[in-house]
Amino acid sequence: MAFRWFILFIIIAIIELYAFQAIKTFTKTKWILVVYIIISFAAVAFIAYQFTKFDRKIGQTPMTMITLGLLLLVLVPKLILTFVMALEDILRLLIGTRNYFANYDKEASFLPERRRFVSQVALGIAAIPFLSLIYGMTIGKYNFKVLKQTLFFPDLPDEFDGFKITQISDIHSGSFDNPDKIQHAIDLVNEQSSDLILFTGDIVNTHATEMHPWIDTFNKIQKHEYGKYSVLGNHDYGEYVDWPSEVAKEENFNAIKNLYGQIGFNLLLNEHVKIKKGNDEIALVGVENWGVKFKKAGDLNKASENLNKEDFKILMSHDPSHWEMEVKNHPKHFHLTLSGHTHGMQFGIEIPGFFKWSPVEYVYKQWAGLYENVGRYIYVNRGLGFHAYPGRVGIMPEITVIELKKGKIVA
Repeated sequence: MAFRWFILFIIIAIIELYAFQAIKTFTKTKWILVVYIIISFAAVAFIAYQFTKFDRKIGQTPMTMITLGLLLLVLVPKLILTFVMALEDILRLLIGTRNYFANYDKEASFLPERRRFVSQVALGIAAIPFLSLIYGMTIGKYNFKVLKQTLFFPDLPDEFDGFKITQISDIHSGSFDNPDKIQHAIDLVNEQSSDLILFTGDIVNTHATEMHPWIDTFNKIQKHEYGKYSVLGNHDYGEYVDWPSEVAKEENFNAIKNLYGQIGFNLLLNEHVKIKKGNDEIALVGVENWGVKFKKAGDLNKASENLNKEDFKILMSHDPSHWEMEVKNHPKHFHLTLSGHTHGMQFGIEIPGFFKWSPVEYVYKQWAGLYENVGRYIYVNRGLGFHAYPGRVGIMPEITVIELKKGKIVA
């Protein structure tokens, strides 16, 4: 353990040294350098102290989120500075070696001086994530977007042609800190006037009490003609903290399940219901959480018992890895799966219709938006809330509206 701390100390020292070199090369003003050193030391000391105070019996708190946000705010720009300045050092070493063996002026310094231009470029590049992270923590985390999608199915029952579904996911109510912004999100949900609303899990971070201040707000979600349904997410099982007993954990889990009912949603636990419209019906299937790297409580076969391949089915499954591993080729043919979970990692770049990237794509094949496999679709909602990092950069909080249409997409 001591060796790991020693290695961590060396890494931090290297990053801080290179970051300081960039500042020092950019400006020789003494007071600026002193202020930089004081701020850097204070930030590192605060982060280190808060990490020592983390309590696994409590889990994430507003302070841990602030700490993680500050860590990213400090670390990411300095890593960029370190990368650029280290590249310059390699170049300086190569030039110095060449000059030495080419018998140039032996009285000159072996390493050429650092170039101010390189430091300017490094600081300019580092400023991009620095400012983006600040934006994400102040504005981005509540920059709600309503994203609309029209899906065509040749076997959609006639009565459901034009049927509209609103999907929300990953509320993570324990992270909220602005009632007005959350009310705005609820207003956006109500403005969609959909036929059905579905909530695909993670109502809290860990504890049922996190949702208590927000119950009245979420109860303002209007009744939808064909109902309000939900499933559990991985955070709803309370598995990321140390509980004093299994009884306490189970009591919290039961309280979390009750929360969905307290905001007017019918919680589906490995079961299905029939949504009837006129003389037609579709099956809404809801499974508990099933994830490759998370809890596997979902039972797809139990949830779809007595359903046939020909029945039109919408599946709610929190973790999109479930679709990849079990759903997309399931013999019962689940037409549309709605998931969440990934949050798009709350960091990435999206240019609608042209480009979409986030580091989370190296973990999940389906991580944000619509995906298709032989006529079966999954839509991964980017989440309404946020977790761990108290912000969103490039991947905005989402309210999804999906319209079902009968027929085939015209190429």
